[in-house]
Amino acid sequence: MKIQRIAIAVTIINLILMIVLLTKMNAATAQKEQNNLQVVRGNGLEITDKQGKIRASITFHEAVVKDGVTYPAGVLLRLINTKGQPSVKIGAAEDGGGLSFANEADGYIQLIAKESGGFLKIKNPDGKEQVIKP
Repeated sequence: MKIQRIAIAVTIINLILMIVLLTKMNAATAQKEQNNLQVVRGNGLEITDKQGKIRASITFHEAVVKDGVTYPAGVLLRLINTKGQPSVKIGAAEDGGGLSFANEADGYIQLIAKESGGFLKIKNPDGKEQVIKP
């Protein structure tokens, strides 16, 4: 009789453990599926440092007409230094894309690829500039 009671108790404990483990497994699987489906959507993204300064941004720009020139809509990624100056820019628009590296002393390198053609532009801090085209 005593052995039967122990066997029944162990069986009940095993059943309870099995039920608990199965419910936790399903919850973990459901959470994993939800994480795969989540998407962040918006018109832009800004990443700030601890002081609240914007250090990186991804923005969408509508098409603009300025001084009779139409600039197409596009997306711009900017990586910004501690002084608020964009050091790296990567842009994409309907007519092409570009990459720019800049420093604090007004020197920069631009690599531009457009429908009309591409070029590499280098400007030193002393103002000397060179454009390389194919």
